[in-house]
Amino acid sequence: MSPAPLSGPAALSIPSPSLSQFSLGPLTIHIYALCLLTGIVVAYLLGRRRYRDRGGTDDDFEAVALWAVVFGIVGARVYHVITDHELYFGPGRQWYRAFFIWQGGLGIWGSITGGALAVLWVCHRRGLTFAPMADSLAPALLLAQGIGRLGNWFNQELFGSPTTLPWGLRIDPAHRPAGYLQYQTFHPTFLYELIWNVLGALALLWIDRHWRLERGKLFALYVVVYTFGRFWVERLRIDPANHLGGWRLNSYTSVIVFTAGLIWFCWLLRYRPGADPRPVRVPQPAPPADDHEESGASESR
Repeated sequence: MSPAPLSGPAALSIPSPSLSQFSLGPLTIHIYALCLLTGIVVAYLLGRRRYRDRGGTDDDFEAVALWAVVFGIVGARVYHVITDHELYFGPGRQWYRAFFIWQGGLGIWGSITGGALAVLWVCHRRGLTFAPMADSLAPALLLAQGIGRLGNWFNQELFGSPTTLPWGLRIDPAHRPAGYLQYQTFHPTFLYELIWNVLGALALLWIDRHWRLERGKLFALYVVVYTFGRFWVERLRIDPANHLGGWRLNSYTSVIVFTAGLIWFCWLLRYRPGADPRPVRVPQPAPPADDHEESGASESR
């Protein structure tokens, strides 16, 4: 049951920022982008330190991180365009706006998928073991996702249903969806996800310090932690989205990925226990020596 409409400003509530962008000369800086960049930097610094602790090198981590960010952004946009295709394709729509990434529209599921594929690809090319890289990034990713959600606060978007709770988020009329213009405060889903992700990251760091989860176990646990919280946050949101059987599409995605992550985690505990016996970098076989060089070496001896 929805709360009664509010006639005046809520006495206790979270205000929304009054601006979402600013100008530096001819450039328009979007605060949402700054939040994403801050999350990326935090994830990079934490992930690099953790990878170094696992025996990796800064050069290898930087190569992986660069491509993971690029593929993550591309994947996030592709997922958004596919799941919200009606915004870009069809009568009266301009298909080329699908490339206008600066106008918003990124799907976290596509970002995770694209980034993971990039990590796999770069690890393969550089002869790196995937699991230590993934386990190093697991808590860093949760922190980055939480920080990135602050961008939704500045944009006054992706909030939840109306609420009269003292931590309700005040939304300006221009940002309220149709059918909710009479309400002033809504569930601050950005804050819920921020808190959940930060607590989840701290929990992963604590677990890893005490049990040293390796061989992909910590990354699998990251998937479980994130999707569990994302499901409940998704159930609160009221922004336009494709639905199936009364559920938002992202709710189904959360359940499917959570189940897969939990099965993967349990399988790793059962069949891949203990520390990873593989080195962080797989030794590459030496190229076969040339017969002429071998002959010359023999004569020189």
